[in-house]
Amino acid sequence: MPLSRQPILAMSWLLSLSIALPQQAAAHSDSTVATLTKPASQTVTLAQSGRDPAAFPDYVAQLKHTARQAGFSEQTIARGFSGIHFVDHAVSADRSQPEKKRRLDDYLSRVINPELIRQGRAYRQQYRQRLQRVSDHYGVTSDYIVALWAMESRYGTIQGKEAVISALATLAFEGRRREFFTEQLLAALKIIQQQPISAGELKGSWAGAMGQTQFMPQSYLRYGADGDRDGKIDIWNNPDDVFASTANYLASNGWQAGKRWGQQVRLPANFDPKLAGTAPGLARSVADWQAAGVTLSATRVSLRQPAWIILPDDSRERAYMVFDNFRTLMRWNRSYYFALSVGMMADALAKPASVSADAPD
Repeated sequence: MPLSRQPILAMSWLLSLSIALPQQAAAHSDSTVATLTKPASQTVTLAQSGRDPAAFPDYVAQLKHTARQAGFSEQTIARGFSGIHFVDHAVSADRSQPEKKRRLDDYLSRVINPELIRQGRAYRQQYRQRLQRVSDHYGVTSDYIVALWAMESRYGTIQGKEAVISALATLAFEGRRREFFTEQLLAALKIIQQQPISAGELKGSWAGAMGQTQFMPQSYLRYGADGDRDGKIDIWNNPDDVFASTANYLASNGWQAGKRWGQQVRLPANFDPKLAGTAPGLARSVADWQAAGVTLSATRVSLRQPAWIILPDDSRERAYMVFDNFRTLMRWNRSYYFALSVGMMADALAKPASVSADAPD
């Protein structure tokens, strides 16, 4: 959902892990709402200007004016801004995002565990028929749908309880990414205008990421899917819509049905780190990588398919060969760690329950 390259943490439960991880908001964006005029380059942040939150109501009045200029009705504006308030912790959370990330092993041990895998298998069985319908329609296997569900909201248990429009208005008021958050706020108004959803139902993280998929509003508009065809796209409470929206995002961004995400590999001693990365120009066929001395941990891959080598910890000690589906996962969230966790979680779910579900390899 590419709209902004700005890193924002999407999952509120990850904040407690002190992991620097770019949020879905950065990856899930699009041009659903027309871009506003960019603020002048001299715009300063709330922290720099010492702007008093008491000025927030005046800023909300400006946002309402912007909404009118964008064509929203007075009824939609009244509904959308009803109960709006300044969200102090949204500003503090946005400023305090950690810049130093943990090592991959530490990260994986925190976000994937045997209990999460057990729950995922149980949910996959519980919703087997619903997941199968979605998989058949979009070409995305249930393991990846459930894995993303686990990584984003712990199967819907941690979605965030903040009023989305209030959080977005607060972050626009703060000023560092005013254009981005204003566009997201207009998208949230569009959701209220188009869907039978009230402002009170638009709950999410402090950054405005919503529901069990943690979609930003623009992502919801572009990829939200009505899985049970009841006329409402409810990614907060309806598993059918959660599954369909997740699969729709992946399918819309190049997911290749039946293909893997990647696998761990061993690199030759003379491997040049400059060859690592997921840029299109760094792709080689699996056969070419093997000829260059890269050793695969599994051989169930087409030797002719394009592949990339990544070094998630900037070290040759732990390397992965990844395929096109991994790059699609990174469109969801531009983090090696996140994409690896989803791929490994999907692999763990695919294994028979009798196989150990301890920490991923």
